[in-house]
Amino acid sequence: MGGNRTVGIGMDYSPTSKSAVRWVVDNLVGEGDRIILIHVLSTKSDSPQKKLWGDKGSPLIPLEEFKEMNLSKQYGISADPEVVQLLDTASKTKKLRVECKVYWGDPREKLCDAVEDLKLGSLVVGSRGLGTFKRVLLGSVSNYVVTNATCAVTVVKGGSGPRA
Repeated sequence: MGGNRTVGIGMDYSPTSKSAVRWVVDNLVGEGDRIILIHVLSTKSDSPQKKLWGDKGSPLIPLEEFKEMNLSKQYGISADPEVVQLLDTASKTKKLRVECKVYWGDPREKLCDAVEDLKLGSLVVGSRGLGTFKRVLLGSVSNYVVTNATCAVTVVKGGSGPRA
């Protein structure tokens, strides 16, 4: 496997999004592939970065910068050291290119926009595991993305592995 694929991962640092990162590294990507962590922040954010980059999202942030920069101060994101370490190790051992992009808005819509914007070959998201009732009331990001994204989508549940 591997070569020249671009895989997006919806990232909110929840346990299921961390499982999605592990699943991608263990099962999907190989040498020469590219991973893009996609963060979607609330439109209520008043960060200067949101005002600067608006609807198109931030520029791509390479892993080296992602590790060094104060994401909390710049974007209001508290990066998880475990995820950063996992991606750093994978980038070195599998010769992957890892980047991050930040959008503002509805996660459902922005993840689908990212597919087009970043020309993703596949998108991997975690599932919060909402029951039927909550899913109807709150809406499911993973369900929306599976239905509307124009690329292959893999949904990873907590510890039980992926489902398409």
